[in-house]
Amino acid sequence: QVQVVESGGGSVEAGGSLRLSCALYGYTDNFYLMAWFRQAPGKELEGVAGIAHDGRTRYQDSVKGRFTISQDNGKNTLYLQMNSLKPDDTAMYYCAVARAIGAISLSASTYDYWGLGTQVTVSS
Repeated sequence: QVQVVESGGGSVEAGGSLRLSCALYGYTDNFYLMAWFRQAPGKELEGVAGIAHDGRTRYQDSVKGRFTISQDNGKNTLYLQMNSLKPDDTAMYYCAVARAIGAISLSASTYDYWGLGTQVTVSS
């Protein structure tokens, strides 16, 4: 069994920064893709950023240049550094992992295990 646990959410003013963390527990071998998703009230779940085991990354256009995804494979931990936050970034943020090999997907259907989420609120 695999557990995915997010942390680091909170409330900040526009222009501020937050760093989200995601820890994996249990049988964590053979995970190739890790990603962050978010869902704002009344909106669909969307992929924010993904990273492959070899370090390749992919970002949603709206966060390019502001968010950075990274991983510490030795600690089974994923991070999302979020800078220049905007009110539109307000959402519940979820960490997800997948054993799929190939292109970095920002589609939720690709991912096998999910955390319960951490709330990010950005005020104007």
